[in-house]
Amino acid sequence: MAKTKITVNNNGSLRVEGDFEIVDKNGNTYGLGGRELVSICRCGRSQNKPFCDGSHKGHFEHEAEAFDLPPKK
Repeated sequence: MAKTKITVNNNGSLRVEGDFEIVDKNGNTYGLGGRELVSICRCGRSQNKPFCDGSHKGHFEHEAEAFDLPPKK
């Protein structure tokens, strides 16, 4: 199985790297132009959603620290 890593960046995007595909709500695949690393917008300000364009700078705060989710119900 291919490995994909998602990094939650402080005050910014989700960095996705490895072997992956991104699809829209209808299952259509985004053309990634051969990229093995993209950043996904978390702030909602990007003009290139779902991809990050840096618009979050100075407008989005989140200190990313891993934690355990409670058990699944």
